[in-house]
Amino acid sequence: MLEIKNLKASINNKDILKGFSLKILPGEVHAIMGPNGSGKSTLANVLSGKEGYKISGDLIYQGNRLDEISIDERAQKGIFLAFQYPTEIPGVNTSNFLRTSLNKVRKAQGKKELDALSFLKIVKEKSKELGMDEKMLSRQLNVGFSGGEKKKNEILQMKILDPNLIILDETDSGLDIDALKTVAEGVNSSRDSKKSFLVITHYQRLLNFIKPDFVHILSDGKIIKSGTKELAIELEKTGYKGIN
Repeated sequence: MLEIKNLKASINNKDILKGFSLKILPGEVHAIMGPNGSGKSTLANVLSGKEGYKISGDLIYQGNRLDEISIDERAQKGIFLAFQYPTEIPGVNTSNFLRTSLNKVRKAQGKKELDALSFLKIVKEKSKELGMDEKMLSRQLNVGFSGGEKKKNEILQMKILDPNLIILDETDSGLDIDALKTVAEGVNSSRDSKKSFLVITHYQRLLNFIKPDFVHILSDGKIIKSGTKELAIELEKTGYKGIN
């Protein structure tokens, strides 16, 4: 699914990723943990194609070099990023945004675009799975949404777009326990043998609900230790300074 070899990334002449390597196979869930400034969000930004970074190394997604694929094409080819702080977009209706996004992906994949009624059936079904109030769909995108509502809306986008590689950039940030459980249930219900997840988080508590196959500790732009979920539990007890 995704193979990263010796990835280096810098912005404004500041080196952030300093030789990051990771391989994610279809069906796997990998968690990236690390202190502030270790490069977690930079990794998410580079994978999604955010501009401004100078990068070197190999980024291979489904056999293709990511550095040769535009941001739009990455989304069309099944890469999805759930933001730490979803953007409010005044004047853009949530339902229209979701339908336009889905039809762009379907068109790129050679599939027939969905009409309003067909899309409405899908979005109602997915909203119900997440326990979302359908009234949210008629509101402006993320405008006036609580932190939990914004994150649920991100997961709704994920479920509707049905991507192959899902990157969750600190999705648990600012969530109370009920919202966290809802978001985690939305992720867990999407897991299958073809999808891969990269879960970026500060805290072990998210991994109580989204159980990863592998946990990696990122420090100063490199993975310094890898293990199973038990590594996250160890980290909760010792802190990052106790990890060698």
